[in-house]
Amino acid sequence: MKRKIITINEELCTGCGICADACHEGAIQIIDGKARLISELLCDGLAACVGTCPEGAITIEEKEAEPYDEIKVMKFLIQKGENSVKAHLKHLKEHQQTEWLKQGVSYLMEQKENIPFDVEKIIHEVHHSSTQHHVGCLGSKPITFNSSLNTTVEENKSELSHWPIQMHLISPYAPYFQNADIVMAADCVAYALGSFHSKYLKNKKLIIACPKLDQHQEIYLEKLITLINEAHINTLTIMIMEVPCCRGLLHLAQQAVEKTTNKIPLKLIVVGIQGQILKEQWI
Repeated sequence: MKRKIITINEELCTGCGICADACHEGAIQIIDGKARLISELLCDGLAACVGTCPEGAITIEEKEAEPYDEIKVMKFLIQKGENSVKAHLKHLKEHQQTEWLKQGVSYLMEQKENIPFDVEKIIHEVHHSSTQHHVGCLGSKPITFNSSLNTTVEENKSELSHWPIQMHLISPYAPYFQNADIVMAADCVAYALGSFHSKYLKNKKLIIACPKLDQHQEIYLEKLITLINEAHINTLTIMIMEVPCCRGLLHLAQQAVEKTTNKIPLKLIVVGIQGQILKEQWI
């Protein structure tokens, strides 16, 4: 059957292990210094590992693969202990995988007499947990901010509503990207443009990149295509500096739009090195 499943680029992988920590199901292990998908049966295709990889070595592809098996995952995780089971169930809840969650809970209840920890306590905790839970590096775990925590001084107010924002760290499957208006800004834009937050970022989701210095930008193209096709974003605004090297970001966005089935409005904003807006147009 065809389903979404991860693919690991071993040339890019450094074996840091962050993805293995983020994979609640145990589908990824570090073997011989590289991340390996040890079983397609254990990979749920929900991409918890994608946004954690600092090298952009993990992508999601639709391909022929064995069906995901929640019962086999649960048997594997019970051996790992209650924290692993709890993290997995919360992971399913976050991604609204109701059927898999029901299967996992049912199996736990059927086997609770044979399980060496309090199953009912875990189920109760998962049921009452916030959907903000995530395991992994603070630099790459998806977070939606509470706007009330921002400063109340209007001119200093941050309009950033989520984390992470760097293209290598974001997951295009993060829930806050669904049906969003996205600003893809060159790294220097926010430093040059004083009104960046109040005028251009408000009510939008941000991703940043440097088209000159960032490596492995083919990953950026794949993520943009996924954002357009899978997250069904509404609009994409490209904000770049007037310097020639910044045009690469616009070219990347245009490539992505050309390769997608869901055509979206694309806007270009060019910022001068002294902070003035030189161009703003839909293209």
